[in-house]
Amino acid sequence: MIYRKLFVPAVIVGIAAAAAVPFTLADEAKDAAVQPQMKLPPGWTQEDMQATIAAATPGKMHEFLQKDVGIWKGKNTMWMSPGADPVSSDSTATLTPMMGGRFVKCEVAGEMPGMGPYTGLGIYGFDNVSQKFVYMWIDNSSTGIANGTGDLSSDGKTLTWNITFNCPITKKPQTIREVDTFTGPDSKTIEMFGADPKSGKEFEMIKVELTRQ
Repeated sequence: MIYRKLFVPAVIVGIAAAAAVPFTLADEAKDAAVQPQMKLPPGWTQEDMQATIAAATPGKMHEFLQKDVGIWKGKNTMWMSPGADPVSSDSTATLTPMMGGRFVKCEVAGEMPGMGPYTGLGIYGFDNVSQKFVYMWIDNSSTGIANGTGDLSSDGKTLTWNITFNCPITKKPQTIREVDTFTGPDSKTIEMFGADPKSGKEFEMIKVELTRQ
């Protein structure tokens, strides 16, 4: 019952925010002055409502993510442990906008050398409240969900993620550091670094060189 009491006002505010926010970034400035006329929930102030609307409004960081929309071809290099011989494969990543430009969906298809076809699905966004990039990932090589947050460098050329998942060997949460380097308007490199579950030593696990088609 307590959950329901909290949930209902949140839904009301979410509907109000959706009504106030344009569904395309191009129309945002034009519609910025349009605000819903509704009765505030008990105890709420107009400032509370404005804060909620601001949290739901896409901005410059969402526009930054939208620049990645398209189809990308990847050249992948993977290492299973420190000092191991690398294995190579190809992949395709299809990025599409979601939720009126608030998120980007990433669908990856490729081959896991020696293990068969690989498919993955990621959702990327920017949380206006935490001021962090946010991330979730699922794929056919795990039954868990990886989650992470990211920060953009001051020059806008590097996006660094800290991603947490449950390690199947140690049976404990493990953090991977992912560095996305934007080398051009249609090229970028993704590198992932993590601790070897046996030695604890950090090593480069994956490098993907991407080119937009």
